[in-house]
Amino acid sequence: MARRRSIMSEHLKEEIAKELGFYDVVQREGWGGIKSRDAGNMVKHAIQMAERGMAEKRNNS
Repeated sequence: MARRRSIMSEHLKEEIAKELGFYDVVQREGWGGIKSRDAGNMVKHAIQMAERGMAEKRNNS
């Protein structure tokens, strides 16, 4: 089975993991070591960041 290409950059994923407090797990075990809840929270956080960015872009237009 082919691996999916990540939509989020490695840097963005690391920054979100740091903000959410589980980057130490990523460093020790890699991305496969995080809990599914943490992965879901990462996605939720990324979506919120994108929504804020879109709202700011609309307001500045």
